[in-house]
Amino acid sequence: MFRVGDKIVHPMHGAGIVESVVENKIDGVIREYYVMRLPVRAMVVMIPTHNCAEIGVRPVIDGREAKEILSGLAGVQVDVEQNWNRRYRENMERLKSGNLLEVAKVIKALMVRDTERGLSNGERKMLHSAKEILVSELVLALEDTYEHIEASVTAALSE
Repeated sequence: MFRVGDKIVHPMHGAGIVESVVENKIDGVIREYYVMRLPVRAMVVMIPTHNCAEIGVRPVIDGREAKEILSGLAGVQVDVEQNWNRRYRENMERLKSGNLLEVAKVIKALMVRDTERGLSNGERKMLHSAKEILVSELVLALEDTYEHIEASVTAALSE
C-alpha cells in the first residue's frame, strides 16, 4: 500500500507522486484509487489500489539505481525488427514490463529506425511515450529537471 507523498511508477504512464487516495464509484462498484500526479505533463492518473501489483505499479528507483541506469544507457544494444506488427508488439511488451532498461531499448530501437527509415505516427507516439516513462522516473529519482535528464538520455542513446 502506498501513501500520500510516495513516488511511484505506472508502467504505461511513467512516474509521479501519490497526491491522495480517494473512493470512486465506477460501473456501480466503489473502489479506492491512488491519485497520482505526473509532474511531466501535469496529468493526473487514477490507479485502482486493489490491483496495483498486477498492473506493475512500483516505487520509484533510488538515486543510486538511477545513476547506474543512466550510465548504462550508452551500452544498450538493440536489433531492429523489420516486421512492423512484430516490432510494435515487442515494444509494447517492453514498455509494459516496467523495466527501465527495456524501456531504453524501445527508445533506442525507435531512434535507430527513425534515422534509417523514419517512423509511422504510431511509432513516433510510442517513442514519445517511452521517453516520458524513462525520463519521468529518472527525474524523480535524481531530483533533477526534465530537460536535463531528457538531454542526458537522448545523448546516451544516440551513441
